[in-house]
Amino acid sequence: MDQQATRTKPRSYTEDYKRQVVDLVVSSGRTPTSVASEVGLHPTLLCRWVRQHGAGAGRGEAPRLAAAPSLKPVPVPTADQAAEIARLRRECDRLRMERDILKNLSRAGVPPVAVETAVVALISEESGR
Repeated sequence: MDQQATRTKPRSYTEDYKRQVVDLVVSSGRTPTSVASEVGLHPTLLCRWVRQHGAGAGRGEAPRLAAAPSLKPVPVPTADQAAEIARLRRECDRLRMERDILKNLSRAGVPPVAVETAVVALISEESGR
């Protein structure tokens, strides 16, 4: 069956309708996705309308969408927390290195006993520092 014969003409919406739906998103503070499902539009289309409405020249200030309630400023870590983060990052780096060593040795066909011996030697070498 011919694809062009089954295609339908895209819908066209008036500027007034677009403005009303965008105002609904802005005034209600809801996401464009939830409003789009309510009014029967594709979420991508409504998001595009919201962006175009916000970037409209000569409209003064762009509309601000309400921020999600879960978004909060990230607190600055204290000195103790920063030290703990640094320690955990060093430990993570060491564990990644051990994992890579084990992965490379197992690919090379080294027996498991030799791999365990290499890891024990590595750990004792690092703890001796």
